[in-house]
Amino acid sequence: MIAFEGEVVPKEECYLNSDQLRRLFARALSASLASPLLLTGCGGGGGGISLEGFSPPTCDDGRLSVRGLSPATQPDFVEMRLIADLYTAPWQQTFVSSGTACETATQPVACHAELEALSSEKGFRSSCEPDCYAYYLVTTRGDAVEAHTSQEGLQAFLGDIDTSQEALLQVFAGRYDLSCTELEKGAVKANADGTFNVVATKGFACGEGSNLTQYLLEVRPSGEVHVKQTHVLERGTKGCTVGRRPAGLRSDGSIACTDELGQHFALIAHLEEASITAFLRLRDELALHGAAVELQQAALRSALDEVAHTEVCGRLARRHGATPARAVVAPLPPRPLLEVALDNAVEGCVRETYGALLAHHQALHAEDDEVREAMVRIAEDETRHADLSWAIDRWAVERLPAAEQEAVRAARQRAVEALRAEVSAPTDTALLRALGLPEPEVAVAMVELLSRELWN
Repeated sequence: MIAFEGEVVPKEECYLNSDQLRRLFARALSASLASPLLLTGCGGGGGGISLEGFSPPTCDDGRLSVRGLSPATQPDFVEMRLIADLYTAPWQQTFVSSGTACETATQPVACHAELEALSSEKGFRSSCEPDCYAYYLVTTRGDAVEAHTSQEGLQAFLGDIDTSQEALLQVFAGRYDLSCTELEKGAVKANADGTFNVVATKGFACGEGSNLTQYLLEVRPSGEVHVKQTHVLERGTKGCTVGRRPAGLRSDGSIACTDELGQHFALIAHLEEASITAFLRLRDELALHGAAVELQQAALRSALDEVAHTEVCGRLARRHGATPARAVVAPLPPRPLLEVALDNAVEGCVRETYGALLAHHQALHAEDDEVREAMVRIAEDETRHADLSWAIDRWAVERLPAAEQEAVRAARQRAVEALRAEVSAPTDTALLRALGLPEPEVAVAMVELLSRELWN
């Protein structure tokens, strides 16, 4: 673990300080000074799905709408709710709605009270990447208030799939992603035989070996969804390890690939912007759980650093013709200390620590002068963020019971294994010489050294 700068550490405890971390980085970098770097073109490639005859989804405020549904029994009101933290402290919020709640109720006060009190701990489109969440539908008709909390329940409510919006909702429930603005990532077409074709995506382009994949799906009146065609829209690169990803991150930062350098920095700018929320939330949670003011102030300073990083990486992206996508982070209530410690172990002690080392590598190797200059500043800031992560780890773990301490250690080791696989995975997109990123064997060696000297 790493001691917070200025903190007195008992001699018998083996905590790293900032200088020790920098010395460790220097050792990891020394083997990479002679490493060659590769240069290739854009990652997506041609051969995408034809969009002729397709239309975009109906959306409300950038979210798939529940207008345009045609269930067998028409309700007065339909609301889709998002529920998160399913296995800890579930909370929910309205995602989208349509109609007037309790419009035909004979006892509207009781109907509204029941609607307000209704909740669920299960739903469709459930996922735990990175935090656990799901969706469910709530309807009112007369005095009846109902929840539809599974894909089967959703299908029973919809009946035959006979509108475009119902087909889109069925695809959404099946954990496909639908864009409201980019036709290649979200579109629908009605067919003469009563089926619907839907274009959707899965995955993300962030991290070597990751792909954003486009799907052409056929939705039948029975609700069955069949894959007709797939196409890799974008391929991720290694550069996405910089920055602390917040729980509730709902955007992947993907953009159209016009220039690979622009695409890279647009993705990084997106993650740096998301990190602002992560650190501001962390500051509030540290205050809630009684952390020292110095830790809280360091989290705030880190958020301000990320503002500067977002601006720098956004400028580099725009220099190469790319405009970064805005980071979308769902609002979350403060988390229990264990959740804070688990998140910090993964995002801070592992990914952010490696991200700091990666930034130092880029500051040494980047051939582009502006990139190299930017990474010198970012590397120093990210090293301080790594220091803070380890200081939080020490502070939090000492306040957890033994079983929860072991859970934090196990989460950190799982993150190390995931990182090792990420940096070693082959990809069709080679590394860019201008960015100064390490070759896979160099990246693996860097991870192995950190694993031996720090993470274990």
